[in-house]
Amino acid sequence: MALTLDLIRADVADILGEDPADIPVDENLVDYGLDSVRVMALVERWTRAHGVTVDFADLAERPTLEGWTELLAPAA
Repeated sequence: MALTLDLIRADVADILGEDPADIPVDENLVDYGLDSVRVMALVERWTRAHGVTVDFADLAERPTLEGWTELLAPAA
């Protein structure tokens, strides 16, 4: 299964203990409590489950769901 905005949002919400609907696509995820340890956990999860190649720096530069979707989801 490819990463999509909905899946990325669900994984981020899961790691933060939030409802996915409560996390806007354009908000900085750091404001929701996402820290470097959690970002690394997401990178590991997505690498194992989806074979993505992304590193912490790429995600840290664009800490929004829409930014991550552009990096992680296959082009339509």
